Amino acid sequence: MLGLILIILLLIALLAVIKAADIFVENLVEIGSSFGISEVVLGVTAAAMGTSLPEFGSAIISILSGSPDLGVGLALGANIWNIGGILGISAILSGIISTKKSSLKRDGSMALITSLILFIFLLIFNNVNLLTGSILILAYLVYIYYLIKDQKKENQLKIVKEEDKNTRNIRKNIWWGLIGLFGLAIGCRIMVYCTVEISDIYSIPAMFAGILLAFGTTSPEFFTVLTSAQRGLSNLAIGTVLGSFIFNILIGLGVPALLVTIPVDNIAIFYDTPVMILMIITILVLMRMKYRLSRREGIILIFFYGLYLLFRTLTPF
Repeated sequence: MLGLILIILLLIALLAVIKAADIFVENLVEIGSSFGISEVVLGVTAAAMGTSLPEFGSAIISILSGSPDLGVGLALGANIWNIGGILGISAILSGIISTKKSSLKRDGSMALITSLILFIFLLIFNNVNLLTGSILILAYLVYIYYLIKDQKKENQLKIVKEEDKNTRNIRKNIWWGLIGLFGLAIGCRIMVYCTVEISDIYSIPAMFAGILLAFGTTSPEFFTVLTSAQRGLSNLAIGTVLGSFIFNILIGLGVPALLVTIPVDNIAIFYDTPVMILMIITILVLMRMKYRLSRREGIILIFFYGLYLLFRTLTPF
């Protein structure tokens, strides 16, 4: 009976988190758009950060509340699902997802470098410690610096000068953005609690529970990417996935590592992380010629993700 109640509460919290993320992203994008920020940069910053907040909130709360396996599993599982599942399904349903050559090289390369940095430090320390966290956060700051630099090069940063009206709109967006952020924090806390309790009741390993939770917390990314792709906003779609991928590792693991040392299981080091690296390499290879994903590539991504889940389920813990 308790398990059923927790499952219902988990679903309610998930719906609240999705709505809160939607409110936050919508208002954050409105603020960014009022300053003329390009679609690509909005994708890898505002949309990626906003839709990644459920993972970030759930991961950091899991880690700081004594369930580090859940937090690490969530971060890695979310990234693998972002590439294999979200992009795969979106490509199948929308037909074509394309992006700019320069954007793919910049953001795709950063995603690969980010994965390799994490993998190397995990091999050395078998955990995510203060040094690793500091380097991850520094890497994210460098990435943001180059995003801003590229934005200026494209001469797309145009400040709208409707002072009174714009100021009132921005204030409204800021307030709604804060409401969305607060909703995310509360919803994520409930989701983590329910997931941990359900995993205890049904004897589900915490690391695997983190991967399951990744399905729920990446729902904002899924709907954002799918909607963007179907509306022809492919740069926003690709940018959201790659930006979220980068954010989940550099900030999702980097920030809590400044506060506590995060232990990591061998299965995450020698299975989940290599698969995550292979998934980002796969997306770069598939898009290397025409810089787009078709339904065929989407099926390939879904197939690879299915193989990952199969072997992950059969792997002893």
